[in-house]
Amino acid sequence: MRLFLVLGALACALVLPSLATGGGWATVGFEPLPDGTEAGGTWTPTIFVKQHGITPLGGLQPVVRIEEVGSGASTKFLATAGSAAGEYEADVVFPSTGSWQVRILSGFGDSQVTYGPVAIGPAGAGGSTWQLPLVGLALAATALLGVFALLVARRSRRLTPASG
Repeated sequence: MRLFLVLGALACALVLPSLATGGGWATVGFEPLPDGTEAGGTWTPTIFVKQHGITPLGGLQPVVRIEEVGSGASTKFLATAGSAAGEYEADVVFPSTGSWQVRILSGFGDSQVTYGPVAIGPAGAGGSTWQLPLVGLALAATALLGVFALLVARRSRRLTPASG
């Protein structure tokens, strides 16, 4: 009997602290992605903060932090309340070209989201730096598809039964 009391007390001592810390979390999301942003241009993400991933959380002040990959140079931008509860907006300016990591801190506990690295192109480039590799990839895929179709056509010609 004493053993059960001791084990029960031990179980309560281990379980209760973990239950007390539950519930203090939120999800963070944003749109649009910064892809295509040019150096010196303004990227204005809409940030969504929801407690337990469901209830929009108002009254916060999220922070968007950008950090240049390699140098570690970083800049913070404060977000302001948007048109709906749990929505916020920030005007983010990438000061130079290069690879940047984006981190959005919700302002609610440790809830945050990280994105990147994202390639920021030169001003006036007319798009992001990832478009050229994407075109090359599309051309390579088209060429491979053509070779595959040619091989299938040649194989089917060889396997055609003789008519008799």
